[in-house]
Amino acid sequence: MLTNDLIQRNPLRLMGRDAEDILSPGDFGAILARAGVGKTALLVQIALNTLLSGKNVLHVSLNDPVDKVTLWYREVFGNLSKKYDARQIEQLWESLLPHRLIMTFKVEGFSVPKLEERLTDLSEQDIFTPDMVIIDGLPFDESRPAALDDLKAFAGARDMQAWFTVRTHRHEAPGQDGLPKNFAPLQDLFSVILQLEPTGKEINVRALKGESGAGHKLPVQLDPATMLLQDSES
Repeated sequence: MLTNDLIQRNPLRLMGRDAEDILSPGDFGAILARAGVGKTALLVQIALNTLLSGKNVLHVSLNDPVDKVTLWYREVFGNLSKKYDARQIEQLWESLLPHRLIMTFKVEGFSVPKLEERLTDLSEQDIFTPDMVIIDGLPFDESRPAALDDLKAFAGARDMQAWFTVRTHRHEAPGQDGLPKNFAPLQDLFSVILQLEPTGKEINVRALKGESGAGHKLPVQLDPATMLLQDSES
């Protein structure tokens, strides 16, 4: 009951289909924003919704250590569930943990073969097989990250949906489609592209590509205080 309530309340559902179906297996999604606006917080909410649906999430961090990523999940989950009974929430949290795996790499040491080797060891022992992979911190400052095509093949072969954070910069003017110029040539690899757009005290979520229609502000915002998605009408 509690699990279903949290899933139904999740404003990610306002992005189009049910949150867990925003991407199909093998598809790429991206969250674009400047540093500190909330890219990781939004991806953690997407991951938590997937976990609540009984699916497995692999979170690959190229910036933060395991304890910091763990804290992100705990804080976001705590904010999502604070109005519920503490004992129920703790039981639910413990039930989610076996479905989440965090891996960390140094940016310069990350490669798809290394990722695949680690994951193959786990899946062959029936320890962990992900339905979703999050890549947090892959540099997109170059014209085409060397790992991106390999990651596309990797996700497709394993029927995983994949989400990425993409850091944008205030001084770089976007193109006519709203995409950063260095990211625009990669857009064909992505099925959904969302942008976090600070406007005054609000952080709006804009769909640059996807089912909700490119260029449209979605009916959800990121709360700057809790970093949670909320219905913009509330």
